[in-house]
Amino acid sequence: MRGALFGPVQPPAVRRGAVAALASAALLLTAACSGDGGGGSSGQPASPAASGSSAPPASPSRSAEPPPAQGSAEVVSTLTEKLKSPWGLAALPGGDLLVSSRDEGTVHRIDGESGKQTLLGSVPGVSASGEGGLLGLAVSSTFGADPLVYAYFTTASDNRIVRMSYDEKRPAGRQLGAPDTVLRGIPKGSVHNGGRIAFGPDKMLYAGTGETGDTGLAQDKESLAGKILRMTPDGEPVHGNPEADSVVYSYGHRNVQGLAWDKDKRLWAAEFGQDTWDELNLIEPGGNYGWPEVEGKKGEAGFIDPVAQWKTSEASPSGIAYAKGSIWMAGLRGERLWRIPLSGDSAKEPYAEPQAFLEEEHGRLRTVVSAGSDRLWLVTSNTDGRGTPKSGDDRVLRVEVE
Repeated sequence: MRGALFGPVQPPAVRRGAVAALASAALLLTAACSGDGGGGSSGQPASPAASGSSAPPASPSRSAEPPPAQGSAEVVSTLTEKLKSPWGLAALPGGDLLVSSRDEGTVHRIDGESGKQTLLGSVPGVSASGEGGLLGLAVSSTFGADPLVYAYFTTASDNRIVRMSYDEKRPAGRQLGAPDTVLRGIPKGSVHNGGRIAFGPDKMLYAGTGETGDTGLAQDKESLAGKILRMTPDGEPVHGNPEADSVVYSYGHRNVQGLAWDKDKRLWAAEFGQDTWDELNLIEPGGNYGWPEVEGKKGEAGFIDPVAQWKTSEASPSGIAYAKGSIWMAGLRGERLWRIPLSGDSAKEPYAEPQAFLEEEHGRLRTVVSAGSDRLWLVTSNTDGRGTPKSGDDRVLRVEVE
């Protein structure tokens, strides 16, 4: 059933209409039993998307030369420290960063050079319990003229996506405006809330959700749980989705917390397994990724196998990013950064065996974001109640990769 479409979907979501001028704004990308169910990164550099089409990114037959089989990753400095339960990270056009605190429901701006932290404000309505709270962040690409911050968070009744204006002229702590709801009604649970949001090369908003511990929701085509969602910046279904009236883009997911696009505009997603296999998947519109019927590579008809898989003790993957021809995947329980070199063609296999770096050097790794051709921002996650905090945790690290 690779790439198959499914029947009509009526998601249990209520959307608030947005101001018309915002509807056309160009936007940028901004446990589970395996060790965690929460995680959040854009996985893309802070530059405007190249394409204005609403059609989903195409998968080319072949691209240029693949990356070297052996790579490298080195932490060159600490940008900032003493963050509390950091989760989402988004890059601003000028090089500064926004970071969310899952448990405190706050958003800080981090100077990309000095690491100075400035509180922008709290997001009202956040319910931080279990693996829920303030999770993923994304920002508009036209930030200078139209500064909007998007956030995915857990409330008392659901998970939802909102956007907020950002005004530096307001006093510190009150620089975020009132949230405007983009999409509500995503099921919530004490575990498996997903939480990653990102703008793709098509300028559409994508979200990874979890099945909340209710495994049947992943295969339920009328539920927003256990899915990857694709929507306009206003939260509406997009032309090119599997069903015209649905934001559901793929299904059969357990808990998606990593989204990133490679240079060929292919969408990749990291997913927590249960007891056996964590996954890196290449996403196809309408694809069924198997949960809870299968976990890992099974080769069963009707389900799409992952491109790569790991024992849950070695990964528990959260954020992912693309740089230097590879997907870079942050591991929570695994406490390491994985490099998955891509072949750059239509083959559904890595170019070479995945490599692990920084193993047990910085504790749990939550989020990774591209910061240029050979650099990453990497966020630790040791103050989330599951890690073992060290002095100065949590941190944003500068990493050079090859």
